[in-house]
Amino acid sequence: MMPRWSRTLANIYKVGKQSKSDMPRDLYALPCRRISRVAAVEVPEASDAAEKYTGAKSEVNLNKLFRAKPCSLALPPGSALRIEEPNYEGLRQFLLKLMLFYSKQSKSIRAANVIYRRVISQVDKPAIYDVFSLEKTFRTNFSMLVVHMWLCLRRLKAEGKEGVELGQYVYEIYNHDLEMRVSKAGVNLLLSKWMRELEKVFYGNIVAFDTAMLPEAKQDDLQTAIWKNVFLEDGSSKLDAASLPAVMAFTRYVRRECTCLSLTDKEAMFSGNFLFTSLENPKP
Repeated sequence: MMPRWSRTLANIYKVGKQSKSDMPRDLYALPCRRISRVAAVEVPEASDAAEKYTGAKSEVNLNKLFRAKPCSLALPPGSALRIEEPNYEGLRQFLLKLMLFYSKQSKSIRAANVIYRRVISQVDKPAIYDVFSLEKTFRTNFSMLVVHMWLCLRRLKAEGKEGVELGQYVYEIYNHDLEMRVSKAGVNLLLSKWMRELEKVFYGNIVAFDTAMLPEAKQDDLQTAIWKNVFLEDGSSKLDAASLPAVMAFTRYVRRECTCLSLTDKEAMFSGNFLFTSLENPKP
């Protein structure tokens, strides 16, 4: 199964190189086919060191990364990066109620837009590719997107039916964004076919990561899944020594983010008021 997934991503990347290979970066408003009438929320960017990254590479001691004690990823009250539900009054509130602006579905769609913006804010940062020694291509960008989607959906699922329903909205927004990314990469013919293939890759990755996190899973199962689904390029399933430090560091990062999200309260998750751990390009 893995070689076929690798070929799917590689083929899209090759097609993209013949046209425009840059990923779209300003996808704050992400209307899905079924939810396009609801205004998306614009999310402010985090102004950390990773956002100011200039592209200059420096060596990173991967062995020291992501060993800090996990903590909640919730944004503190008063943070400029928090997004709050608009609180209109008077006639405006009355009219918005008539237009179902405050309906459960509308609120869920707005929250899902914010959650997804947190995801792409992390995976579109150049620093995440530099730190893990990955070339930013369609394949690696898609792989990072799937990993962070899995982290969010896994956390939302822990809240039961309500979380699963919100996760479905997030997934629909992701799917629409992915279609735009594939099109931007230069794939205009047989777009539906490529989207079906990428859907298979997405669910295959989700199953692999979930299985690797089961209590009965082996210690290195997650590392193997990450190697195959994020770092692997040539179709070989054997982890090479040169990539091992980066794969191990990324595995620690994923485990830590998973624990941090479990420590993040429901309100922060359901409103999108959280941030993934900042990925800087630290000096050795």
